[in-house]
Amino acid sequence: MGRAFAALLVLAMACGCTVQTADGDGDGKRHLPVRIEVPKRSTPPTDEDPKPSATPPGETSAPAVLWSRGDSGRDVRELQARLRQVAWLYDGPTGSYDDLTERAVKGFQGKRGLPRTGRTDTVTWKRLLNMTHEPGKWELYLMGGQPADAPDPRCLTGRVLCISKTSRTLRWMIDGRTVTTVSVRFGSVGTPTREGVFSVYWKSRHHVSTLYDSPMPYAMFFSGGQAVHYSADFAANGYAGASHGCVNVRDEAAIADLFAQVRNGDKVVVHW
Repeated sequence: MGRAFAALLVLAMACGCTVQTADGDGDGKRHLPVRIEVPKRSTPPTDEDPKPSATPPGETSAPAVLWSRGDSGRDVRELQARLRQVAWLYDGPTGSYDDLTERAVKGFQGKRGLPRTGRTDTVTWKRLLNMTHEPGKWELYLMGGQPADAPDPRCLTGRVLCISKTSRTLRWMIDGRTVTTVSVRFGSVGTPTREGVFSVYWKSRHHVSTLYDSPMPYAMFFSGGQAVHYSADFAANGYAGASHGCVNVRDEAAIADLFAQVRNGDKVVVHW
């Protein structure tokens, strides 16, 4: 009986239960219940305990997003220029990641079996780089928006339309202070815009060219038939086209404001 009780006691210690003997074990005596407690863990788990991995085994993290809607800057401008090269974007480049850019990225991604997120991640960008060439300056600024270079010294006094062929910009300046800057376009090789110092001699709000039968709104003539004026073609096609010698402006609101400020006799400087 002693051996049986000892075996039962060992089992109880392993299971942490209460053991009670039978009412009689042959010696005619009753025994009180025997309670065996199994010690509990005395220290809390530490930070060194194993934790589940953040990324399940066999899976890779999503590619990093480079640019998405709302971003802006030179990199976005390059993205747009490259999307134009593969005919997924027809507007801009503007340098702002807008709804048209997002839609173009989605189309490019879907055509190549990539997730259609509309966000330019590293995988999308690599595919686009492999299909396009490095855009030149006038691809990046096809529709204007480029920074103006420093004004010519002849522009620093008086009221001047200061026009740079280098940066393709026009500054409206008064006593050395730039009031307005707009992007401009010039004549082609066959009909170049003349360079030098001139003055505005005639303003014509609703002018139409008698030579080319084309509208020249907000025309400010400075040299023969050459004038600064609004061009719908420049607004639509950017630097993909050229004028017949005039200085084209694509921002109609800007030239309307400029037309209201410029007076006959104001100086015009066309320079490189």
